[in-house]
Amino acid sequence: MRILFAATAILLATSLAAFAQAPSPAVLKDLAPTGKLRAAINFGNGVLAQKGPNGEPRGVSVALALKLGERLGVPVELIHLQAAGKSFEALASGTADVGFIAIEPARAAEIEFTPPYVLIEGTYMVRKDSPLKDVGDVDKLGIKIGVGLASVYDLYLTRTLKNATLVRAKVGGAAAGIPIFIDEKLDAAAGVRQPLDDFAKEHPEYRVMKGAFQEIRQAMGTPKGRTAGLAYLRRFIEDMKANGFVKDSLKLSGQGEVAVAPKEM
Repeated sequence: MRILFAATAILLATSLAAFAQAPSPAVLKDLAPTGKLRAAINFGNGVLAQKGPNGEPRGVSVALALKLGERLGVPVELIHLQAAGKSFEALASGTADVGFIAIEPARAAEIEFTPPYVLIEGTYMVRKDSPLKDVGDVDKLGIKIGVGLASVYDLYLTRTLKNATLVRAKVGGAAAGIPIFIDEKLDAAAGVRQPLDDFAKEHPEYRVMKGAFQEIRQAMGTPKGRTAGLAYLRRFIEDMKANGFVKDSLKLSGQGEVAVAPKEM
């Protein structure tokens, strides 16, 4: 057992030491083809990115982008966006080198994903007196659900709902389904739990369901074909989870209750 443990420790130390070395030219070509790291940041999801008192960007995705640039030894350009769909478009078009976006089969044809770094829930908000009590009640004929355009839960519900109807807002975002839900008197709003909870706390006439229809696996993405870059990003994300960087960044941005994804590599 001691010999096996020692061998494992040596292997881990060797792996981490190799990762700490300067990135290869192939990695830099994939992740910083313009000489800088262009990182798409989705400020439409307040769990991952926020604006500070003076408009400064902060949050776990911002912290990860800056740390990645530091590891690569290149400057970082933060591309400010307001919806995951816009981040996907930036990655698919190659105008961003990395982005912070939920793993979703509909996106995998054009971008590659790392393992997830955080796990968040997709759930529903309804009126306090709604007969809909849990997520299993929502998928019924006649039920209309407000949802942010091209969000991961829009894509997921489009694929999985059998009976209910989605009514899409003109914009994306973690809470974009709320205004259309209220304005058009729909039956439910779909979104990320945290912004729905925040809204319901300020508006007690609404409630958020305890259950979730989806576990949203937030990861880093990069355009297809960047093989060396993707391998580097996968190791980077696992390192940032293992050394506590992701957890600490969530706490610093007021999102300490969000779950860090478990190790996958």
